Amino acid sequence: MIKGFLFDLDGVIVDTAVFHYKAWKRLANELGFDIDEEFNERLKGISRMDSLNEVLLHGQIEITEEEKIRLATRKNEWYLDLVEDMTPDDVLPYVLDFLELSREAGIKIGLGSASKNAPKILDKTGLIEYFDVIIDGTKVSKSKPDPEVFLKGAQGLQLEAGECVVFEDAFAGVQAAIAAGMKSVGIGKKEVLYNASMVIPDFKGVDPEKLARKIK
Repeated sequence: MIKGFLFDLDGVIVDTAVFHYKAWKRLANELGFDIDEEFNERLKGISRMDSLNEVLLHGQIEITEEEKIRLATRKNEWYLDLVEDMTPDDVLPYVLDFLELSREAGIKIGLGSASKNAPKILDKTGLIEYFDVIIDGTKVSKSKPDPEVFLKGAQGLQLEAGECVVFEDAFAGVQAAIAAGMKSVGIGKKEVLYNASMVIPDFKGVDPEKLARKIK
């Protein structure tokens, strides 16, 4: 029986993915090359340093670990400048309705995100009160597709892995859910998230209780 929902942040609850893209693109341009939205798909759901390594590999640039930390910090500062202006209007359509219905149904709610800025974003958008546990990049050492973030989320909700459903928009995130022994709902396109237990375009009209019974 499903008793808990674990949500990714970027692209599932809020559309901060575009902020990440703008910041990574700016960094790549400063380093003398460019990235496009297709390349940016590779960065979804993975940690900041793993994302930086992908960007550097794409630009065929080799630097020291110390320099990597400096660049990652600079990118994050640009990203935070964009986050600073976030409001409840930045919550993706129908998400708030789904969270409210889930709470009314007695389903526990957790966040499992690689973002170290997750609490700040949830606070800015007025959603933090809906979450029983928040597992972000400051609480894990391994990035998706490793299941650590979701296993810790289940632990924080005091539930078994099999009692949780993960909501993800990234292939790597769905892989993490599978590795954790959890069902998954892909938010997006079936051809991209074909590894998910179920795929929906968004939360419009989705009943959490019916979803919990239906998912296989």
